[in-house]
Amino acid sequence: MAVKPDWLRVKAPQWERVGNVKEILRDLALNTVCEEASCPNIGECFQAGTATFLIMGPACTRACPYCDIDFEKKPQALDPTEPLRLAEAVKRLGLNHVVITSVNRDDLPDGGASQFVRCIQEVRAISGSTTIEVLIPDLCGNWEALEKILSAQPEVLNHNTETVPRLYRRVRPQGSYERTLELLARCKELAPWVYTKSGIMVGVGETEAEVEQVMRDLRAVDCDILTIGQYLQPTPKHLPVASYVTPAQFEAWRQFGEELGFLQVVASPLTRSSYHAEEVRALMQRFPRPKG
Repeated sequence: MAVKPDWLRVKAPQWERVGNVKEILRDLALNTVCEEASCPNIGECFQAGTATFLIMGPACTRACPYCDIDFEKKPQALDPTEPLRLAEAVKRLGLNHVVITSVNRDDLPDGGASQFVRCIQEVRAISGSTTIEVLIPDLCGNWEALEKILSAQPEVLNHNTETVPRLYRRVRPQGSYERTLELLARCKELAPWVYTKSGIMVGVGETEAEVEQVMRDLRAVDCDILTIGQYLQPTPKHLPVASYVTPAQFEAWRQFGEELGFLQVVASPLTRSSYHAEEVRALMQRFPRPKG
């Protein structure tokens, strides 16, 4: 088993600020991926007054061996008040940028697309200046559901690639590498103004060359933003860490990604798909795209 290196230490947060965010989330009965997926950056993000909201959860219909979100509970019916409560949290936290993600809901005909739309609409109604990023599942290849989400005009559509094709069966057994690339490609066809984003986690057995090929594949479907971070084992029952990637290698991938033409590459051991996501606002000013 690989030994956890010093560069993966996380600074202790100021719990007064963290507690305030948690209090708002509990008051509004909302889930965050920060808590449900045991994110190592929870202290930093909560301290900054940000959170990635997890809708339609916390029970997932898939059982990816790297993820700490519960898949043993039975998914519940969608809560029609959830979009209103989420929008209220955005208002109370004063968020300039909000990330909305979800568990996989393969039990729903549209994979939960309608709930994403309602959340976007409610945030727009209560906080019109807030930019919205949705981190969506693959919707089982339901492209009408994807079009439904894009019709609500989020500024950023994120769908994570997670790993290299060779490791999909082991790491993401119910997913499809080809379907992930197709989703991102169709997104640009349906809404060329949207900023597309994807993420990779490393340290699960991939090679440097395989990571670089994934990066090329993502640019081939015109993906704009890429995040690369170190996989960390949430509990002993989850997928073990195969290796710890050095900060120097992350920096090399960041430079390689920029050379490929990504508008932004965020790569570091503690990077996660929504880590410092609010920086996209500056990106949108540098590379403006009027909505269709």
